[in-house]
Amino acid sequence: MSIKWTGVFPAVTTKFTPNDELDFEAFDKNIEAQLEAGAEGIILGGSLGEASVLTDEEKFDLLSHTIAIVDGRVPVLLNIAEATTKKGIAAATRAEALGASGLMLLPPMRYYASSEEALDYFSAIAESTKLPIMIYNNPVDYKIEVTLDMFEELAKHENIQAIKESTRDVSNVTRLINRFGDRFKIFTGVDPLAMESIVMGAHGWVAGLVDAFPKETVAIFRLIKENRIAEALTIYRWFLPVLELDIHPKLVQYIKLAEVATGLGTETVRAPRLPIKGIERERVLKIINDALAVRPELPVGSWGK
Repeated sequence: MSIKWTGVFPAVTTKFTPNDELDFEAFDKNIEAQLEAGAEGIILGGSLGEASVLTDEEKFDLLSHTIAIVDGRVPVLLNIAEATTKKGIAAATRAEALGASGLMLLPPMRYYASSEEALDYFSAIAESTKLPIMIYNNPVDYKIEVTLDMFEELAKHENIQAIKESTRDVSNVTRLINRFGDRFKIFTGVDPLAMESIVMGAHGWVAGLVDAFPKETVAIFRLIKENRIAEALTIYRWFLPVLELDIHPKLVQYIKLAEVATGLGTETVRAPRLPIKGIERERVLKIINDALAVRPELPVGSWGK
């Protein structure tokens, strides 16, 4: 099993029907839009995918369904966000049996693990599967930082191959490259720092607003990699106010609202999340609609299959 760790990997939202079941029809429409735009991987059940409120069966139903509709066009990764090592191993084992291409792996949930404990957790899961793994390093939201010294320990596991870099310190991309060379593929995981991180050498982008704006996201990434920096910067400057919705605690609601505005999703979330309303809703809609009013024409050849 191998993954080409490059390009835009959407962290897709999970769609729900009004009666709180998985909405595969809306989900499929969004997935096809991602693939048409040129996404090179799909990540299920992340923070944006409302992992914390999905049942185990829903996660694996979603995985099986996505594998079927993607049909080998790009890798399909399942995020693992579990509270115990035992459950993490069980999730990895089942994901592999169902045909997942790889895993994205968060530190232990709901427990502030020490460095030793987090390393043991990552290592145990890595040793339980042959699947390629991306470590999600997000100390801002999950309070546990995977340090460079910890990655030095994790490097002994050949299937730990990539890092979702979400420390919000752009210079960490350079630190990782200086320390490890090409040992780990680095993906920027913070939308409003994406261009900066890719310019500094990130190999890919685990994106959020791509769910509503797939073509623009792919265009920015590809233009940077083609050294067409000025063209990428024009799109990025237009996109930045929208990209900043990705770093708010209500990013799920905000990004789903953007998906509705671009015809690629629904606003339905699962409780305890609630749809936004009032002044907050007006503010977010203004950001989205202001961007749509001056949506740029993309350079030829910068997006698509």
